[in-house]
Amino acid sequence: MFVLEGTDPRQPAFPIEPQRLRTRVRERAEEQSVTLTEAQKTAIRTLANELHRLNQAVMEAVASGVSIEFVRGSRHHGGEGSFGDLLIPRITGAN
Repeated sequence: MFVLEGTDPRQPAFPIEPQRLRTRVRERAEEQSVTLTEAQKTAIRTLANELHRLNQAVMEAVASGVSIEFVRGSRHHGGEGSFGDLLIPRITGAN
């Protein structure tokens, strides 16, 4: 990020280091994974692998000239407070 000093156009801009927000994503993920059962960890790994495959397919479809947007079609409830959004692709051709 650059901040302009004053209003004189001859005055050079100088870089400043933006403050980095510490989101602790990795730490939170590790803390949450400790509370998961092995079955839950396996299900999440499967989901992550399938999501990676889906993303690859989306990139191939986009490269072929279509646009893809996912919208929530419904919500699946697990019965004990857990839920997941079921997605439907909205596909449009190139103009």
